[in-house]
Amino acid sequence: MAEPPTPRAILARLQLRRLGSLGKARAFVAGARPRTLPASVVPVVVGTAVGVALGGARAWRAGAALVVSLAIQVGTNYANDYADGVRGTDRDRVGPTRLVAGGLASPRAVRRAALASFGVAGVAGLALASAVSWWLVPVGAACLAAGWFYTGGPRPYGYAGLGEVFAFVFFGLVAVVGTTFVVCGRLSGEAALAAVPVGLLVVALLVVNNLRDLDGDAAAGKRTLAVRMGEAGTRRLYAATMLVPAAVVLPVARRRPGALVSLAATPLLVGPARTVLRGATGRALVPVLGETGRAQLVFGGLLALGILWGGRGR
Repeated sequence: MAEPPTPRAILARLQLRRLGSLGKARAFVAGARPRTLPASVVPVVVGTAVGVALGGARAWRAGAALVVSLAIQVGTNYANDYADGVRGTDRDRVGPTRLVAGGLASPRAVRRAALASFGVAGVAGLALASAVSWWLVPVGAACLAAGWFYTGGPRPYGYAGLGEVFAFVFFGLVAVVGTTFVVCGRLSGEAALAAVPVGLLVVALLVVNNLRDLDGDAAAGKRTLAVRMGEAGTRRLYAATMLVPAAVVLPVARRRPGALVSLAATPLLVGPARTVLRGATGRALVPVLGETGRAQLVFGGLLALGILWGGRGR
C-alpha cells in the first residue's frame, strides 16, 4: 500500500491546482533545476574559447554543443526526479519539491520529459557528428547513458558514491575538450587543462546538493559520496572543489596568461566555502547552491575571456 503524501506534497498539489496549466509549466521549469544549469553552460563557453583561440571559428558548432550540453543536463535532472521519485528517495527531501515526489507531475510525464530532453541532445549531437566526426556518436551515447543511469536503472552509480566522478569526467573533461574539438577540429592539451577547474566547480554543485540531502539520502539507502564521507568530510570536499580551481588555473595561464583574470572571481568562491565550513545545514544550504552556480558562471566567463584575449604565453 502506498504511503500517504507528506504535508509538503499536499500543499504543492493544492498550489498546482490553483495555478492550473501555467502552474504545471512553472513546475516543469523548476524541475529542470535552473540553479544547476551553469554546470552545462560554462564547460561549453570555456571549450569554445579554447577552440577559437586555436583558430576555430565555427559558431554554429558551438551553439549546437551548448544545446547538447543543456539538453543532457536537463534530461538528467528530469531522469533523477523520476527515478528518485518512484523509489521514494525524495519523500522527505529538504530542498525544492520534486515533480514526482511532490505530486506535481506523474512519473510517466517526468519520464517523457527526460527522454524528450535526451532526444533533443541526440538530434543536435548527430548534426555535429555529421559535420565533424562520427566518433562523436559513441561519446554522445556515453553521455546520455551517464545521465540516465545516475539514478536510473537497477544499479544507479549515483547511489554508489560515484556521482562526483562522473560529473567531473562528463561535465568537465568531456564537455570542455569535446567542445574545443567540434569548434577547431582537433583535440587540445589546453582544453584538458582548462577542463580541470571547470570540472571541479561542477563537482562543487553536486557536493553541496548532496550535503543538503545527506540525512534523507542516508535514511533512504542512497549511498552518495556525502553519505559515505560523512558530514565533516563532505564540507571539506566542497571547500576544496571551490578553492582549488583558483590554483589549478595557473597551469592554464602558462599558455594563456590572460586566464589569470579568472582569479577576480575568488571572493565568489570563498564566500560559499566559508558558509559550508561554518556548519550551514538543511535549508541554509539552498542559497549556497545558487551562489555556487553564480560563482561558476563568473569564474568560467572570466576564464573564457582571458583565454580569448589574454595572449599566448611561453
